[in-house]
Amino acid sequence: MGRIWMLGDNVNTDVIIPGRYNVTTDRAQLARYCLCEVLPEFAQQVQVGDVVMAGHNFGCGSSREHAPAAILACGIQVIIARSFARIFYRNAVNIGLPVLVCEDAVAGSADGQQIAVDLTTGIIRNLTTRQAFQAEPLNPFVARIVAAGGIIEYIRQEGTLR
Repeated sequence: MGRIWMLGDNVNTDVIIPGRYNVTTDRAQLARYCLCEVLPEFAQQVQVGDVVMAGHNFGCGSSREHAPAAILACGIQVIIARSFARIFYRNAVNIGLPVLVCEDAVAGSADGQQIAVDLTTGIIRNLTTRQAFQAEPLNPFVARIVAAGGIIEYIRQEGTLR
């Protein structure tokens, strides 16, 4: 359960973490500057369990793992969007950040509302409006990668991709 941070369409990786801060892989440093140009208060106010919601094409632009890493380092539990840029989606899964597509949840929610997400079932509950939405849940393989904390941890635990 957490607060919704609502973003619009075409949020690119340079907006998520500006290029000038991509000189490190230290996730705590990346978190300090996450969304700094569009939501200056984000890094100071975000709490573990909060959710980012966005419109179409979230994560477009440069293919950089820094963008989902910065979001994850802030404590975001899941990103829900109308659609994702393909490489961002894959990078998010690879580091263990769950991403769900659900147009209805985005349309029926607003910044600052409280939300609960069940990744297993794909049920998204807006606790403020008392509405429920159905996203397609993570497929079992992706769910195992996310549960392990990302693809590297998954391979360490499982020994292979299966």
